[in-house]
Amino acid sequence: MIAYDLQCSRGHLFEGWFQNSGAFEEQNAAKRVICPFCNDTRIRKVLSPVTMKSSAREESEKTAAAIDYRRLAKEIVDYVNNNFEDVGHRFSSEALKMHYGVSEKRNIRGSATSEEERLLKEEKIEFFKIPVPRKDDDNKH
Repeated sequence: MIAYDLQCSRGHLFEGWFQNSGAFEEQNAAKRVICPFCNDTRIRKVLSPVTMKSSAREESEKTAAAIDYRRLAKEIVDYVNNNFEDVGHRFSSEALKMHYGVSEKRNIRGSATSEEERLLKEEKIEFFKIPVPRKDDDNKH
């Protein structure tokens, strides 16, 4: 795995993880690398403030201590499922109510249309989009 610091054409900075440098180039050419802030697909790599050069020995040690990303993703999804109230398609309206003090602030999860996401961004309401695997995908692994 390789991590790149990325920037969209609107100037948003974010990090992307790829199997190798070729994977980034291939996905970017296919417009599959998307800015998490504005959904822009015009993405470029930017210089990282931290650069590391490692020896072959260090690389083998890293491989031995590799992170199980599938397990990590499952733990994140489980945490969200267990600690956030599922408000379903009412996500945007609940977030707006909390933002304006109509309801008490709490952890919520749910879904929103792209238009609702745009409204939340305009209102300066922070939210995170987390891809959640389908239930039938859980049984495959």
